[in-house]
Amino acid sequence: MKDYEELLIALRRTTRAIDLHSKKLQRETGLTTSQLLVLEAVATLDKPSPSNIAKEIQLSQATVTSLIDRMERNDLVLRQKNNNDKRVVEVSLTEKGARMIELAPEPLQAGFLREFRKLERWEQHQLIGSMQRIAVLMDAEDIDASPILVTGEVRLS
Repeated sequence: MKDYEELLIALRRTTRAIDLHSKKLQRETGLTTSQLLVLEAVATLDKPSPSNIAKEIQLSQATVTSLIDRMERNDLVLRQKNNNDKRVVEVSLTEKGARMIELAPEPLQAGFLREFRKLERWEQHQLIGSMQRIAVLMDAEDIDASPILVTGEVRLS
């Protein structure tokens, strides 16, 4: 096996793990990873606005608004005007939305973070540097991405 083939295999396994986890989430709940992240942000924050949700999960406000539109149609969230300031829109969970959070498998990055935090600090830095270098080698350093392990929904900046 050529030296670079092991690296490409590891990258492919990582990509497949993300894809398989996304499909499992979709199969078990009917949600995408991004939708689940919106639900979790709504549950964590107190009646957040779409812009607060976008900041929390590090997706664009336009993406979050589109997700909320779809989720509202599916009775997962409810959008309401703030009582004190009608210009402010607040998002809250419906009972169905709260149930979906309970049914959902753990996010893929949660298990990764548990293991990553067990590493020595120098090893964490080495992995970060190596992955950043791989992004450069793949001409992907300018691609806008959030720290969420999900396929799709990545935009070029």
